[in-house]
This record gives sequence, structure tokens and C-alpha cells, in this order.
Amino acid sequence: MLDRPRRGLGDSGRLVSVDANALTPAIEVENLRVVRGGQPVLPDLSLSVGAGSVTGLLGPSGSGKTTLMRSIVGVQVISSGDVVVLGERAGSRPLRREVGYVTQAPSVYGDITVHENLTYFARIMGSGHDEIARVLETVSLEAFSTRVVGTLSGGQRARVSLATALLGNPQLLVLDEPTVGLDPVLRHELWTTFGELARAGTTLLISSHVMDEALHCERVLLIREGRLVSAEAPADLLERTGAEDMETAFLRLIEEDET
Repeated sequence: MLDRPRRGLGDSGRLVSVDANALTPAIEVENLRVVRGGQPVLPDLSLSVGAGSVTGLLGPSGSGKTTLMRSIVGVQVISSGDVVVLGERAGSRPLRREVGYVTQAPSVYGDITVHENLTYFARIMGSGHDEIARVLETVSLEAFSTRVVGTLSGGQRARVSLATALLGNPQLLVLDEPTVGLDPVLRHELWTTFGELARAGTTLLISSHVMDEALHCERVLLIREGRLVSAEAPADLLERTGAEDMETAFLRLIEEDET
């Protein structure tokens, strides 16, 4: 089992940039190839994610982010390559309680309450009732535990999905576009929660197509057409490209990649 180093937050509330390459890898992907519909979605991808870090996975729609995350979780059929998570092959039995996965659409039941959802998933995970109270506090939904999920706002439903993924205190959280469709206030609330989880030692891999969300991460993996374009700290990327924001930096990387 990998140790989970604690991460810190800077004065701005953003995670302090570190050299994630120096951390023990929580995820190692080597020469990953995934073909869907006869077309290579990930032709030959290699990357690593340091344990105890918050890593952003950014790229335009259709770049292969979700396919990569599904491969890491172990629910994607791969053609070739290796995906090792917490020292185990992706999808293997020892990882079932160690990896939490939140899909783009909230994966909870809308016709029952928040507490009933968590009770159901806790039984599947073999978690106790104290776990339910813990995750409700983590996602700030204690006051909504008796509310039917279908009556909640989009941001609240997203937090319910996150709560289910936190049952069992997983070492790794894989979050696929968790802030999509949310307003800036709700996005800020979720990123605050992610920062708190990282400070407690959880490794997070978070995908987004909103480039400036990378500023909340310690390290950013930029993917385009299934290929890794860049893997570095946001501040380093901005400095290297001379850009003032992440969207401009990404566009400049694309221009360099095409020349």
C-alpha cells in the first residue's frame, strides 16, 4: 500500500505547486493503446501521476480524457499497454476499495434521499454508518441528508456523487468533469473540497475542458487527440509559453505541436 503524503494550500487557497515527478507514482501508464469503433482513441500514451497530488487532466472534448480515466479505473477494454494503479494492475480486486470514480453524470438515484443513497452504496462497499456521517461532512451536505436527490441543485447532486466515491476513504479519486455545467460559485465550492481532500493525503485526478481550472492543480496533463502534449505545473506552463492564462497557453502548445 502506498503512503499518502499530505499536501498544503498556499495563501491564495490554491494548492502549492510541487514537482509531482518526485512523488511516488499513484498511476503509471505506459504505451496505452485504446481503439474504439475501429479508430485509435489513445494511440500510444504514457504518463504518471504522483501520489498525494492534485493532477488536472485537460483537453478539448473528444481528446480521450474519459477513455484514459476509464482505463485507469479498469472499466475500459484496452488494446495494449500497461496501466498500474497504486502498485496493482488497473481494475484488479485489491483496488476496489482504494479507487473512487465519479463520472460526468451524477451516478446516484434521484428518487431517494441523500442518506438512503449513501446507505445503499455503503452496504456495497462494506462501510459502516460512521462512514456516511464522515462523507456528508466532507462534502458539506449534512443539512441535506433527508432531501430527495432529485430535488437538489446540480452542484449538490455532484457533491452526492462525490460522497459515494469517498466511502471507504479511497487513496485515489478519479473525477471526470465534476464541474461541468456548474456556475462559478459551485465550481469554487467543489474545488475547495478537492483541496481539502488533497491536504488530507488523497490523490486526485480531475478532468476538465475549462482550461483555467488547471490553476487549482499542482500539475496538469494536457491531452490532444489522444496524445500527451504537456505535463507540468501550471505556473511553469504559463512561464514557458509566455501566456497570461491557461487557454492561451494550451493554444500556443497546439500551434507548436502542429509545426
